[in-house]
Amino acid sequence: MLDPEFDDHKEDIQSSLERFEKMIHQQEDSFFDLDTLEQIAEHYFIQAKFDEALKACDLGLLHFPYTLELISLKAQILGELSQPEEALDIIENAILLFPTDIELILVKGSLLSQMGQHEASVQLFLEALENHEEKDEVYFRLGLSYLAWTKPREAVDMFKKSLEHNPENENALVELANALDEIGKIEESIPFYKNFIDQDPFSYTAWYNLGIAYSKLKQYEKAIDAYEYSLAIEPTFGSSLFNLGNTYMNLVDYPKAEEAYRLCLKHDEPNPELYCCLGASLERQKKFDEALSYYKESVKIDPLWDEGYYGLAVCLTELDKWFESLHFLKKALKLNEVNPLYWTGLADVEAYLGNPVSADEAYQKAVELDSFFAPTWIKWAQLHYDLDDFEKSADIMLSAIDELPEEAELYYRSAIFLIKAGQFKEAFHFLESGLLLDYEKHVIMFDYFPNLDTQKAIFKLIQQYKK
Repeated sequence: MLDPEFDDHKEDIQSSLERFEKMIHQQEDSFFDLDTLEQIAEHYFIQAKFDEALKACDLGLLHFPYTLELISLKAQILGELSQPEEALDIIENAILLFPTDIELILVKGSLLSQMGQHEASVQLFLEALENHEEKDEVYFRLGLSYLAWTKPREAVDMFKKSLEHNPENENALVELANALDEIGKIEESIPFYKNFIDQDPFSYTAWYNLGIAYSKLKQYEKAIDAYEYSLAIEPTFGSSLFNLGNTYMNLVDYPKAEEAYRLCLKHDEPNPELYCCLGASLERQKKFDEALSYYKESVKIDPLWDEGYYGLAVCLTELDKWFESLHFLKKALKLNEVNPLYWTGLADVEAYLGNPVSADEAYQKAVELDSFFAPTWIKWAQLHYDLDDFEKSADIMLSAIDELPEEAELYYRSAIFLIKAGQFKEAFHFLESGLLLDYEKHVIMFDYFPNLDTQKAIFKLIQQYKK
């Protein structure tokens, strides 16, 4: 049940915030009691407004210099502002006065971890375990330190121990899943989430994290159920709506993905990723003009959002606006030159515009960045086939086979290009390999040889492998 005085408290803190900001901006003197200053500092800290939070802490410590809550919070703020050394000095001075305060010790350990002093951080937390009763939080911080130390297995053990001492430690539950994911055992997090939900079935964040675990395991239907339970409890929870949309995208249910993203947009702050995802769901439904509008919004919010420019390029290509597409592809690549999809897109457009040299260079760059994506190899080979450079097409396919030896289509295409190049013996070898891997895919031969049944030697070999 809500505190009946909640609204009054809310109004009080809002009034205090307005008075504090007026004091800061107009450099006016104003008195605040300790409790109010702590509330103001914590409010700004939670909102990630660290400069304002720091000013509130400094004001509080000016008048109340030995307030542990403000000392601890100031150190955490400085850590967030990438000033861990200064933060550590503050904490160590405070520990001289309050050597047994667990909050100060926890903050110190976290700062040591942030500074890369992982061994010292772990040792401090291990000593704290012997001297303090709040073991779930200490184990949790230990787990974070091990994660930062790139020791996820040790982190898993610590997060499990944290949950043994406090099964309701939701932060430990989330980090346990992250650590298990790092060691390739995300499925082990599921019993922990289920146990947590058994104890607190109305924890929408627990349902949400269970959904994430199922998503990572590609159990998308179960993930959807978990996200929907989360949303049944908290219908405006943006993270669940967003991930629900992503899950429907993975299931190729683009209308439902669109619906989830639109609801997310309604309840969450607009951001470039959300606009891009909504654009992608529309693009997959061939609603290119509408998709364009959302991709434009994504780069409007963040001009450095390369995925937005790529989305614009894809839609413009589909609308036969090739030169405009080329412009946005180059912008995407300027921001992110290691994305193979962008290079493939650039190559496709350059090829269409009759720039084979540029297309060739772009395809080559794409396969250098990702040599395990067969469609790029095939497009690159086709570029040279269209230029009647059959030997080059065959060479590209041979390189592709080295990377993807189980991809049957590559063998058939190698055979096709070698036949066109007059290298029949080699062609038959690759044709036979393709037939052994996947007989059904031989139909691709008809795209290049419409009268294949008149090619007696080829047709005979194909018939031999017919089941």
